[in-house]
Amino acid sequence: MHCYEDLVNCLSSGIILMGLGHLVHHRKTQTSYGRHMVLSPPARTVPARLAWFLQEIPALLAPLLLMLTSHKPSITGKHLLLGTFCTHYFQRTFVYSLLTRGRPFPLGVMVAAGFFCTLNGFLQGHYLLHCAHFDDEWSADYRLFLLGLVLFYVGMAINIHSDYILRNLRKPGEVSYKIPTGGLFEYVSGANYLGEIVEWFGFAVATWSLPALSFAVFSLSFIGPRAYYHHRCLRHSKKAEQSYHSTLILPCQTYPTSPYSISE
Repeated sequence: MHCYEDLVNCLSSGIILMGLGHLVHHRKTQTSYGRHMVLSPPARTVPARLAWFLQEIPALLAPLLLMLTSHKPSITGKHLLLGTFCTHYFQRTFVYSLLTRGRPFPLGVMVAAGFFCTLNGFLQGHYLLHCAHFDDEWSADYRLFLLGLVLFYVGMAINIHSDYILRNLRKPGEVSYKIPTGGLFEYVSGANYLGEIVEWFGFAVATWSLPALSFAVFSLSFIGPRAYYHHRCLRHSKKAEQSYHSTLILPCQTYPTSPYSISE
């Protein structure tokens, strides 16, 4: 397949603008799911496990299909980076989605997330397979590449471990929110969000590309405000039961807390 460079640049710029637009639009309210879900009476919802599965799987299938239909010679760097991207979405699709105990999703949120995952999966896959240039000596200048991969997998480990802590706060069937402790939750209130942000900026460093950077910026613009509103709930709740010595996603100062976790 030919590299559609103009399309790649257009989609990448569009994703950055989408992220910044979301940042501006959600200064006072958050997307209605999980902790911040507010439903009107006729709103339709989807069980959390099914919603996560359906919305995440396009980001896995799109690059895999592009890889299977690509007739270009296999290049280690491209497939290693694309495999790194797919590793995240394999975990989110087949592990996280089947273990989550979150609240049902609004149908509209799930559809929008699925559309974005399809778009982003195509963009990252098409760029790496058909646009990225790796010569025979691509591994010679490996410092940024290795740094990016280390950041990605460190972030992924933080994200998975934090999700494990949050998931085990709840007994089967529970959807209430509780204070998370352990791991990086001892230092930051949004450890799961911090992990995912580190992941995608690590991926951007490893690929050194506009499409990956656009996704990292979008992730920060989407996850960052959500972490802020979760943290604000901890700060301002009048039901605080103990001192909560953690900060938003970067350790800098301490605030009081409430008996709510920041799992979603």
